[in-house]
Amino acid sequence: MQPGLILLCLAYVLSQFFRAFLAVLADILKHDIGAIPEDLAFASGLWFLSFAAMQLPVGWALDRIGPRLTSSILLLIGGAGGAALFALATTPAHINVAMLLIGVGCSPVLMASYYIFALEYPPAKFAMLAALMLGVGSVGNLVASYPTALAADIIGWRGTLAGLAVLSGLVALGLFFTVRDPAPVQGGEKGSLFDLLKMPVIWAILPLMFVNYAPAGAVRGLWIGPYLSDIYGLSTTQIGQATLVMGIAMIAGTLTYGPLDRILGTRKWLVIGGNSMVLLTLGMLITLSASNVFVTVGLLACLGFFGASFPVMIAHGRSFFPAHLVGRGVTLMNLFGIGGVGLMQIMSGRISEHMVGGPPEASYQAIFGFFAVALSAGLIIYLFSRDSLD
Repeated sequence: MQPGLILLCLAYVLSQFFRAFLAVLADILKHDIGAIPEDLAFASGLWFLSFAAMQLPVGWALDRIGPRLTSSILLLIGGAGGAALFALATTPAHINVAMLLIGVGCSPVLMASYYIFALEYPPAKFAMLAALMLGVGSVGNLVASYPTALAADIIGWRGTLAGLAVLSGLVALGLFFTVRDPAPVQGGEKGSLFDLLKMPVIWAILPLMFVNYAPAGAVRGLWIGPYLSDIYGLSTTQIGQATLVMGIAMIAGTLTYGPLDRILGTRKWLVIGGNSMVLLTLGMLITLSASNVFVTVGLLACLGFFGASFPVMIAHGRSFFPAHLVGRGVTLMNLFGIGGVGLMQIMSGRISEHMVGGPPEASYQAIFGFFAVALSAGLIIYLFSRDSLD
């Protein structure tokens, strides 16, 4: 594998970390700067929304100036700069701005690697390579669990974020010197985002793309921390251990989904089966809430495992995109996937705020129910999509 792809994978480790670390620091940030879970839900949502909003300019930049400059410049300014601001935060508003910047910095790294895969590797291998990058990069999800809790105990959360700012800057510089831009697509064809949106074949895919990552992404990104603290009284260290379990399950799910489309001969029904299991798991979390901490952690692990169909859905959409619009095509899919998490995360915060004063478990049952309804709607529409293994 090219050195540039290895560093893009490391950059994606950072991206996975930044979308998930708030769950572990939720209790500490509440005591230090008064950031309650609803504040952190908004900050987490801003990360996903800024990440999603950047997908359109990132797609244009990948097609026009290539992945080297796109990934290195944004990670340096947004990733390193945002992490440095977070380390200096004294109010929830500072965290909001920091997470918004970090979302901008992380926005190009996965799509840059997908762009290289799409133009330099056979189309049949795209889903496997995409899942491999996602799975290995998800080590950041693990680092954002128990190791982050330990780091916060040893050097404090400010020292931890300062170190991540330095690391992000070094990785960005590495990307500038090692990433190799693919040869431009021959033929001189031109097109735009609107050409993609005019393709009826993707209309049934985008709604599920919008909601499929939200249950696992939003719960692992934030709600697992307050949930286990409010319902079971777990400490920061214990929450770190639980998030580690869910993170491992998400990696295992991603790596399992990767080759299954070729083994089963279908992408559509693989996605339907996996997301149906997510629905079942959400139903069990609602009905078995507060029953037993070990059962709950097991269900959260199942949510992470079956909720990892993201790369298969990207591959499903990518199979219909013309070569000269691959960059904008995969970033369009990513916009829907990450943007959905951002909007639903902010909405889940409003649901939690509305439920204040009632039994603690009722708030989380309402959040899980919200995710289940949205996922059901996406699945129904996806049933009308066209399967493809190209």
